[in-house]
Amino acid sequence: MKKRLVVLSGAGMSAESGISTFRDSGGLWEQHRIEDVATPEGWLRDPKLVLDFYNTRRRELLSAFPNGGHVGLASLEKFFDVRIITQNVDNLHERAGSTKVLHLHGELMKARSSKNPDLIIELTPPDCDIHIGDLAADGSQLRPFIVWFNEAVPMIEPAIDWVSESEIFVIVGTSLNVYPAAGLLHYVPHHVPVYLIDPQDVRIPENRKITVIKQGATEGVGTLTEALLSGNVR
Repeated sequence: MKKRLVVLSGAGMSAESGISTFRDSGGLWEQHRIEDVATPEGWLRDPKLVLDFYNTRRRELLSAFPNGGHVGLASLEKFFDVRIITQNVDNLHERAGSTKVLHLHGELMKARSSKNPDLIIELTPPDCDIHIGDLAADGSQLRPFIVWFNEAVPMIEPAIDWVSESEIFVIVGTSLNVYPAAGLLHYVPHHVPVYLIDPQDVRIPENRKITVIKQGATEGVGTLTEALLSGNVR
């Protein structure tokens, strides 16, 4: 039976694919206030601004491609039961070939009813923009299928289940500052080896032994793969 390898990926996972990150210099948060484009209040105040923001992000995604990190994690499915929990709303893990992906913060290529969070539709290229007046089946305005600040994170419980049953845990490209995703580390069994891949310094809990691979996603996943397949798991 394959060992269960659970991955928590964040914005740094997709940065090499050209996907803008929110917190880096020049990132999207410098161009837009969180309150305006990523909260229910912002949506009620100016839905067109919010739709335009995510339409722009969606167009950016359609011109992007999975990087070597995405492909490397997908390739590990040959050897491990790989399960990816991502904070990212892009579909690059899936496009790279990963078959078990759980999105904590929603999915950019989907829309949902503004009344019923369970009424979801797929957005298919080439025209994936959502406009004012585009309605869900229940007659309400379609909105991005994104978990905004101050909204519940419905997939956190399934994520906790995956993490609790992990036999290898890998963190790629996330600052471990955004909750509840950052709290998933607390559910990793203490005997389970933990790897962190990030070119930046990441503050990690002092009571947890973590092998740090200070590289970007592509190079770091390559280093991880070499360690795992050589049996050099710590």
